[in-house]
Amino acid sequence: MTQYEKIQQQLINEPKVWLVTGVAGFIGSNLLEKLLLLNQKVIGLDNFATGHQYNLDEVKTLVDEAQWDRFTFINGDIRDFATCQKAVKGVDYILHQAALGSVPRSINDPLTTNAANITGFLNMLTAAKEEQVKSFTYAASSSTYGDHPALPKVEENIGNPLSPYAVTKYVNELYAGVFAKTYGFKTIGLRYFNVFGKRQDPNGAYAAVIPKWTAAMINGEDVYINGDGETSRDFCYIDNVVQMNLLAATAQDKAKDEVYNVAVGDRTTLNDLFYGIKSALNENGVKVNVDPIYREFRAGDVRHSQADINKAKHRLEYMDPEHIQGGLMRSMPWYVKYIR
Repeated sequence: MTQYEKIQQQLINEPKVWLVTGVAGFIGSNLLEKLLLLNQKVIGLDNFATGHQYNLDEVKTLVDEAQWDRFTFINGDIRDFATCQKAVKGVDYILHQAALGSVPRSINDPLTTNAANITGFLNMLTAAKEEQVKSFTYAASSSTYGDHPALPKVEENIGNPLSPYAVTKYVNELYAGVFAKTYGFKTIGLRYFNVFGKRQDPNGAYAAVIPKWTAAMINGEDVYINGDGETSRDFCYIDNVVQMNLLAATAQDKAKDEVYNVAVGDRTTLNDLFYGIKSALNENGVKVNVDPIYREFRAGDVRHSQADINKAKHRLEYMDPEHIQGGLMRSMPWYVKYIR
């Protein structure tokens, strides 16, 4: 039995109270679904800046009535400290996902990104420390590696940030380190690498590449690749992220005050990604007849990204991450159902 399987059984036997911030978002709603299926009590906090009520509505259809009754929703903003204090009351574990993502969004509006990602983070961290919450796990980002050229990316080696978004996520890590040293409040940061999967929003100016391209292919629209298509990323299926959040939340103190890469440990070019999505859609009965259109590189983007996941494997017993094509195949039925 893997550590992840053991943890799930332990949680079923001894349910905990969890707070998931950003619960109506892509990652937050997948965490909510998993926790409710494990019969946990979940407090969810969201202001719907990027999350959606329909994500919560969908989760409700995937759990039974008794499980859904264990969920309490707070419509609130992490930028308001009183809201954070209310949300953490009586909580055992916090999974802090709430943030404004997207490099382009942060370039266009650094003030709002800073307010949500730094002020909001500090509010949650302070409220959790004051409440003496057992465990605080937060969404960090691979953007923290910045211009550091080495591949794969190892947690201890970072470069200079390339966007306001990257600055905010690095500041989160700095604050977490200071809280451990100053107050003895230890946390775990999870540096996500290009997460994808069901309920990832394909709409809007800041949609991630996989849902955006998938929706375009389903609808017979143009697909644009920034640059020559040889830019590469370590695409990480949502179930890998769920596994890492549960491993981190329940980790021993010796594994805390650390950041961990959350990824597969491989990289896929945008060209290969395009044809991977095309193949997965064809396998799901959607015949795709479009070819990519190439345009200029996007400001603030790094050329290549790939994670070293050895630290997560050794310290948290992260095992058997789903790779890109398997994740695409598991994601496509949801997109085919909801995009058409």
